[in-house]
Amino acid sequence: MENQQLINQVTAKAKRWLAPAYDAETQAEVKRMLENEDKTELIDSFYKDLEFGTGGLRGIMGAGTNRMNIYTVGAATQGLSNYLNANFKDLEQISVVVGHDCRNNSRKFAEISANIFSANGIKVYLFEDMRPTPEISFAIRHLGCQSGIILTASHNPKEYNGYKAYWDDGAQVLAPHDKGIITEVEKITDVSGIKFEGNQSLIQIVGKDIDDIYLDKIKSISIEPEVIKRHRDMKIVYTPIHGTGMMLIPRSLEMWGFDNVTCVPEQMIKDGNFPTVVSPNPENAEALSMAVALAKKIDADLVMASDPDADRVGIACKDDKGEWILMNGNQTCLLFLYYIITQYTKLGKMTGKEYVVKTIVTTELIKNIAQKNHLEMMDCYTGFKWIAREVRLNEGKKVYIGGGEESYGFMAADFVRDKDAVSACCLIGEVAAWAKDQGKSLYELLLDIYVEYGFSKNATVNVVKPGKSGAEEIKNMMNDFRKNPPHTLGGHKVTLWKDYKTLKQIDSAGRITRLDMPEPSNVLQYFTEDGAKVSVRPSGTEPKIKFYLEVPAPMNVREDYLKANELADKEIEKLRASLEI
Repeated sequence: MENQQLINQVTAKAKRWLAPAYDAETQAEVKRMLENEDKTELIDSFYKDLEFGTGGLRGIMGAGTNRMNIYTVGAATQGLSNYLNANFKDLEQISVVVGHDCRNNSRKFAEISANIFSANGIKVYLFEDMRPTPEISFAIRHLGCQSGIILTASHNPKEYNGYKAYWDDGAQVLAPHDKGIITEVEKITDVSGIKFEGNQSLIQIVGKDIDDIYLDKIKSISIEPEVIKRHRDMKIVYTPIHGTGMMLIPRSLEMWGFDNVTCVPEQMIKDGNFPTVVSPNPENAEALSMAVALAKKIDADLVMASDPDADRVGIACKDDKGEWILMNGNQTCLLFLYYIITQYTKLGKMTGKEYVVKTIVTTELIKNIAQKNHLEMMDCYTGFKWIAREVRLNEGKKVYIGGGEESYGFMAADFVRDKDAVSACCLIGEVAAWAKDQGKSLYELLLDIYVEYGFSKNATVNVVKPGKSGAEEIKNMMNDFRKNPPHTLGGHKVTLWKDYKTLKQIDSAGRITRLDMPEPSNVLQYFTEDGAKVSVRPSGTEPKIKFYLEVPAPMNVREDYLKANELADKEIEKLRASLEI
């Protein structure tokens, strides 16, 4: 009966999309869903409204209130326009940046958004073609805009698209503006409330002019250009996986002095269907398989891949046996921060005001590096908007020298306020050149970091739960963990429990202390007596619950690595068994 009630509700909702206000293509798609005996697609498309969350929109493309289409994108842009006009009403001219990636419909959604902003009296800087997300973040600050958006679903599969919203500091929107925008978006309940007719006089096309300034800033990040000069012929293979990285990363590597960069030709073609990969996600080894094959062919030193909107970077290098291995996000983050801290210290650049930032689910080894080097490290929530928040709060008081997270994101400088694969690709090239300068490979450098600062292994387990039923399952799983927290994990006693929703932590003696965080978040963490860390959170962008596992193992010399790795794998399996994942 309940199911029939739901079908009746979504049917009534869908029929409203057959009104003349909706275009013929949309109407045809809705009609097809209504006529289909199997109501699964209809339910998934209309059972709820696609939420404009704190990071914007992300969903599967198609007709329906729970899908990415011109009407859900239109409502988001109209709501954001209304909020900007209310929030900056004293400004003579409010302005925004609009960018997009390579995905199907991204250009269409970007142009529609530009029209809506301009129809609401807002000046728009619209990029002429696809561009990396970090360049959009940079352009907002550079052009003195109040907001900006980029149409992208980052590393999601091809059927997805998304909408990221930024504020005047170039970071994704945070409190109180996130809630304020959401309220305005939710007020748009009818298509008639969306101003689709643009004012072309308020739309300015930008491109190369911003590229040049941004790339000059990227070049300024280089810490020791001399090491690049000595190894300028180092063989690098790069792939943009059909995405925005092709617009700037090869050029940026060249500007830094890398003369021997080979791009994967089949993946240097803009294509929202990502025909050469299963998923355009550099976290997956499969996405780098063509690049690694090319690297083997030409005997390259380094492989790098950016995701479709070029904010994440995946790295592959050779191990001590000459086999290609994919570094995970924690390892690349370690390499970045170790290099920056070591070089700043060697070159006498440390003033005592420097700090680094990581997210709470990122490896604890970064904390070890920071502490040993007497450097302040800040922990924040997952997502670069939180790293950007620390930068904003400490502007003029402290010096940001780097921050990253386990999901393959790094931000090397504060002129961008989001993760940046353009600068990350160049910087990892410099790290590899620096390692060569010392007679080491990138792999050996990583092992030496483990020997000096301790070894731990990280594993992320994604439990995918699609659709309405999946969302309920994820909610129930989080509730269950909260009601019945584990007292042992992997055979080891849990000594500390953190609940970021209640902002409380409890130790094994029963002492309760408050977690110093800016707001509650649906994350749980458990720490065991042997130094393991388990974090649990629902994904904010995909239908899955994520488990982040970290376990230490003894490693005193390079040769201990395989043994430490093996031991850590066993402990991770024990953790998985305890968590039933």
